[in-house]
Amino acid sequence: MIDRAAETRYPLLLVHGMGFRDRKNRCYWGRTAKLLEQHGAKVFFGGQDSNGSVEDNARRVKKSLLAVLEKSGAGKVNILAHSKGGLEARYLITRLGCADKVASLTTLATPHHGSVTVDRLMSLVPQGVIRAGCKPIDRWFGLLGDKDPDTYAAICAFRTADAERFNEETPDVPGIFYQSYGFVMKSVFSDGLMWFSNALVGCFEGANDGLLPPRAVKWTNYRGTYTGIGSRGISHFDETDFRRRRLSDKARGKPNEIGDIPEFYLEIVKRLKKRGL
Repeated sequence: MIDRAAETRYPLLLVHGMGFRDRKNRCYWGRTAKLLEQHGAKVFFGGQDSNGSVEDNARRVKKSLLAVLEKSGAGKVNILAHSKGGLEARYLITRLGCADKVASLTTLATPHHGSVTVDRLMSLVPQGVIRAGCKPIDRWFGLLGDKDPDTYAAICAFRTADAERFNEETPDVPGIFYQSYGFVMKSVFSDGLMWFSNALVGCFEGANDGLLPPRAVKWTNYRGTYTGIGSRGISHFDETDFRRRRLSDKARGKPNEIGDIPEFYLEIVKRLKKRGL
């Protein structure tokens, strides 16, 4: 039964991160979209490439946004974007003429300030070698459905210098509500799939979600750094309900602890509704 708790004034546009695509049978967002719809939300997806550049992907998200407005009859959308998708949403708003079509942007673990770890790793390998290594990855994602994969450009967007240049050229637009969230794994044991990357990033930047530390993801109206309940942390995979199950059945002890990712998103959307968005 729909209770309308997440029935926002404007529909939701979910914009995924790097390395994945929006698929109906294996949704990037796990159980989240279904839960939001059960509570009255109108949910749509960005539909951009897995490994496209920020600029190209933003253009694809713009097409999706315009299609959403036409289908729903709404004047604007609320965007929820994970990881690199947040950069694409910002580019869409500020530099593709869509500011009047977006009511809010919520970014989750988006590398607004880049990654020191990526800086260090890319400084160790000649750029020509990195470009060559990205070519077979591009071919693979092309087979999976990407229209214009550019893994090298996507990786470069994570460099700190590129991120700060992006920030200068892509400021927030007045009148749009922005907010951001960060996450951390409590230890390398929080996620067996990301233990190595968590340890590696930890060497350079301290606590992180397996890819990014809080420093990198803080943006306008930062809502804090979230973890799992008890000893459970939140990994970059966890943030999109990758495993499609609760993180913990224990009662939440602190405000920044999450027991179930879809419920966390539901609370975000409920707050957007209270703002009249």
